[in-house]
Amino acid sequence: MKVILRQNLENLGRMGDLVVVKDGYARNYLIPRSMAYYASEKAIKALEVEKKRFAKIIAKEKGDAEIVAAKLAELQVSIPMKVGDEGKLYGSVTNQMIAQELGVRGYSIDKRHILVDDAIKSLGVFDVKIKLHPEVLANLKVWVISEE
Repeated sequence: MKVILRQNLENLGRMGDLVVVKDGYARNYLIPRSMAYYASEKAIKALEVEKKRFAKIIAKEKGDAEIVAAKLAELQVSIPMKVGDEGKLYGSVTNQMIAQELGVRGYSIDKRHILVDDAIKSLGVFDVKIKLHPEVLANLKVWVISEE
């Protein structure tokens, strides 16, 4: 079934794209959640007009994401953890912990958009990437410190 996407979907496409998906996925998931609509002939013709509107929306979202990325690049987050022998942590620093710390500071970042290369299991300073937009990645410095 052909559908037109109303928003960016990670593994499917970008806003305004005409994509082919399985019928059940379109009927039961995408269309009821207003993520897409049927690609009828009339809708395909209207898509050309909407692409201009989508381009403006995407440009605005990207600009907003770049502004937030610049603010996050200047920000440093400290996460206190319990420490055992030789500076090893009891557990590891998770995406959820980083998202909560950012939430305290006024940034609403979904934990799924926080990209940690390797598990953080020791004290120190780590660079973490945050995916704010499909084309914008922000860098954040995370300090893991002892609770004591």
